[in-house]
Amino acid sequence: MRRIAPDRDSLVAVVAEVFRKHGYEGASLSLIGEATGLGKGSLYHFFPGGKEEMAADVISHIDGWFEANVFMPLQDKHDPRAGIERMLEATDSYFQSGRRVCLIGAFALDDARNHFARQIGSYFGRWVMHLTEALKRAGHSQPEAIALAEETVAVIQGALTLARAFDDTAVFSRALQRARAKLDAG
Repeated sequence: MRRIAPDRDSLVAVVAEVFRKHGYEGASLSLIGEATGLGKGSLYHFFPGGKEEMAADVISHIDGWFEANVFMPLQDKHDPRAGIERMLEATDSYFQSGRRVCLIGAFALDDARNHFARQIGSYFGRWVMHLTEALKRAGHSQPEAIALAEETVAVIQGALTLARAFDDTAVFSRALQRARAKLDAG
């Protein structure tokens, strides 16, 4: 029976989970091959740049998802509060209510940052920027909006870490609810 070659998007999703579980440095080609069912030669066929290209593609994939589902709703000119709510719902969904680690956040904390600093900074910077703009449209002053946007992204990232450390997703849910209440105030 002839094997059907996997598509690149499917591979990127599997590789992302290997990076989530083992980190950038710990995700060896052996572990990636085991998870994808591909040998080194096939992996290099799909990703000639090796593990660095895999990680760059994973970051790009995550970034594209956030652009469409988190950043775009924040650009709602007619109802910024509805856009903020859609951002919170998408964030909760993506991180599986605290069960899924933020891979870009994890990359920011380990040696992967040296390879992908621009992409990591852009991801978080755009999140804060779009949320700031939505908060300003919702009536907050520039300084309040910046502070609240930075705090919100920091709370989300910190809550993901704490939920993982405590093995308790309720930590993430409670933090998201507190962030929602702060964003709704004013």
